[in-house]
Order: sequence, then C-alpha cells, then structure tokens
Amino acid sequence: MTSSASFEQLGREVIQLEAEALTALANRIDGQFAKACQLILDSEGRVIVTGMGKSGHVGGKIAATLASTGTPAFFVHPGEASHGDLGMITPADIVIAISNSGETEEILTILPIIKRMGVKLIGLTGGLKSSLAKQSDALLYAGVEKEACPHNLAPTASTTAALAIGDALAVTLLKTRGFTSEDFARAHPAGSLGRRLLLYVADIMHTGAAIPKVSLNASLREALLEMTGKGLGMTAVIDDDGRLAGIFTDGDLRRVLSRSIDVYSAKITDIMTANPKTTRADRLAAETVQLMRSLKINGLFVVDENKRVLGALNMHDLFRAGVI
Repeated sequence: MTSSASFEQLGREVIQLEAEALTALANRIDGQFAKACQLILDSEGRVIVTGMGKSGHVGGKIAATLASTGTPAFFVHPGEASHGDLGMITPADIVIAISNSGETEEILTILPIIKRMGVKLIGLTGGLKSSLAKQSDALLYAGVEKEACPHNLAPTASTTAALAIGDALAVTLLKTRGFTSEDFARAHPAGSLGRRLLLYVADIMHTGAAIPKVSLNASLREALLEMTGKGLGMTAVIDDDGRLAGIFTDGDLRRVLSRSIDVYSAKITDIMTANPKTTRADRLAAETVQLMRSLKINGLFVVDENKRVLGALNMHDLFRAGVI
C-alpha cells in the first residue's frame, strides 16, 4: 500500500518536472514569439484558437484569456470546423493551431483551406519538423523532454507548456496595447474586480424619499423617528437651502443616552455632529469603502459641490453591491 509520504513525494515530482519544463521554455522565447505577437497586433480580425483533445482544452483557455485581456478571440473545434464551422473564420483573422505532435489529423485537414483564405497561421507545437510547423507563419515551440506521466504518454508537461505560452502571448499583447485594469473590469462586470472598478457611489446610494433627513429645527425625537423609518442608522440635518449642516447616527444616540439627555426635549442641533465627512456621487464605490474604513464610520451622505444632499449609503449597501 502506498503511504501518505509516497503520495506527497509523487506529487512533488510531478510539479518539479513541470517547473523544469517551464524553465526550459522561458529560455526558448525568441524571434518567432515576437513574430507571433506582431501578426496578432497587425491583424484587423480576431484570433481563432483550435486544437484537439487536451490541446483543445488548453486552446479554450488561451482564447478566453486573450478575449478578456483586449485581444478578441474564440475557440473553434477542428473537427467541427470541417463540418461548417470554418465559416466562422474570415481572411482578416489569425489562427493559432495547437498540436503537441504537429500531426493532428483534424487540424491538418483544415490547414489548406485556411492557407487558401490568406489567414496567417501560428503553430503551437512540440514538433519542430512537423507538418504544422512547416505551414506556420510563426512557430511557437512548446516541446518538453518528458511528460509527467510515468509512461510518457498522458499530456501533462506539454499541456502546461502550451498553456504558459498562451499566457505569455496574452500578457505581452495586453501590455503592448496599454490594456488597463479598467479595461479588464469592463470585460468582467460580474466579477469582484469589475464591481470595484465600475461601480460608482451614484449606482448604490439611496436617493429621493429614501434619504433620511431632518431640518435644523427638528427635535431629537423627530430625528430618531426619521432614522428608524429609513433604516440607515443615521440622518442628515439640513438647513433651509437643503445643504448638509450635520449628521446624527446610532453611535451619537448611544453617547447621548450615556449623558442622560432627555430624548423628548433635546434639539438635534445640540447633539449632532457638524460638518461631517461626505462623499461624491461620481466617486468609485471602492474608494468610498476605503474612506469609511479609515474614518471608522458606517455611513456617509452624498453631496454636490454646494453641499446639497443627493444621497446616502452605508456599509450594508456596499456589501450588497459586492464592493466589499
């Protein structure tokens, strides 16, 4: 029976072998890689990635990474390409064909059609003298000395190498295009990064009748009723022109009660916090989170340049929006 220690050793050996394959791969990045990048940058079409079996799975990931980092791309299955999906490819496109041997039948079948269309071909292969290599306009060599599989059969180190080359292409193109984190967020609007970079205070804040606010003449009792009714744990205190004069929060209430102040007779102006911190509607919600954390507060009012109240939000709103 294999021991726990043996399992661990076998796992380490696989990772070490693949790490060595990647180190060797880094030393082979040359003018062909640069040519592949330039072909993609010069193209007015999309990058079409194709591959069979495990190479196809890697190709799908490469296409997805390219597409999310500023290079329009998608995956086409080479078997389906021979049955109509070649219609997805236009002369303006670039094809990246992945085959460790460089002799995958389904890929070789569609290469003559691709070449007749004038489509530029980038071969990603471990076979330097293969049919795919010979027909490629740029050759990305992903050969490995040995697969991690003890029988040297199951694609392991070779697929890792192919995946790494795809990542290298995507990131090189990203940097060359000047693709920013904001651009990345626009391609990932449902992700946490997208929410942090695309959501503004205006998208989250409570507006209109949902804003808790009382006048300068209000009593503490009236302020408590407003806070309870609006459920944000605070209320704005505004002057006759609608400008923010102060704020009263749950925390202020606890401090008031500790001082034995009469809730029914006290005026809000006697116990509010004057000139409170505020935020703007056009500020990123993520920036507002940092502001609130630094000030150790749970809510803010949103004002315009004249300090008129436009909205209100608290930490719960930011949690619900997925910003935190």
